[in-house]
Amino acid sequence: MVQRVLRARVVVRGETVGASGPGLCVLLGVAAGDEVSDAERLAEKVARLRIFENEAGKFDLSLLDVGGEALVVSQFTLIADTTRQRGTRPDFSRAAPREQAEPLYEAFCEAVAAFGVRVETGIFGERMQLELVNDGPVTIVLEL
Repeated sequence: MVQRVLRARVVVRGETVGASGPGLCVLLGVAAGDEVSDAERLAEKVARLRIFENEAGKFDLSLLDVGGEALVVSQFTLIADTTRQRGTRPDFSRAAPREQAEPLYEAFCEAVAAFGVRVETGIFGERMQLELVNDGPVTIVLEL
């Protein structure tokens, strides 16, 4: 999921560990079965996604076009399955285990940075507080 932001920051144990100015806040969930090629494809999609307005107010510019930054935060809860007929507890069994998810998270961040985007991150696997000022608001759910 990407959110167009004016600014964003992630805090762990009271300390800011990552912060960005105008650009995107990316909440990244990694599912079991995802591969490095998926992370790289998604990174290109995020970098080139035209969700910034041109002079006419139309969504026509990408993160690359506007010189924006990205704050990328891992969020396994995006992989939650809530379709069960009974009960109200989300099922996270489709989320990749840490030993698979963390390298893919890092590969995604590196791939976005390879486009020349300044990338900040949270700390994988930590409990984090995310603060952001959503611009628009514009929030897009991306899937491959």
